[in-house]
Amino acid sequence: MPHSLNRRDNVSDSTTATSPEPDDIRAARMAAGLTQTEAGDVVHASLRTWQQWEAGDRKMHPGLFELFKLKTGQKRRKQATSDRKNQD
Repeated sequence: MPHSLNRRDNVSDSTTATSPEPDDIRAARMAAGLTQTEAGDVVHASLRTWQQWEAGDRKMHPGLFELFKLKTGQKRRKQATSDRKNQD
C-alpha cells in the first residue's frame, strides 16, 4: 500500500491547533496598534478577509494567527514574560 501523502493522518488530535476566536483576532490587532488594512498586509490578506475574520464570518487558520503574532512581536513578548517568571 502506498505511503499516505496526507500528513494530518500522522498528527494526533492533541496537537491540532484551533482557529482563533474573532475577539482574539481583534485584540491581537489592537495590541499591535494596527488598522484592519495594516493587519491584513502583515499576513498578505485583504481588508475584506481581515474584516471577515474579526466578524466571525470566516475562520482564520491558526498558523496564520501565529504568524501575525510573531511578526507583530506578540509571541516573543509572551514567551519572554514566561521566561522571566520561570527565573524567579
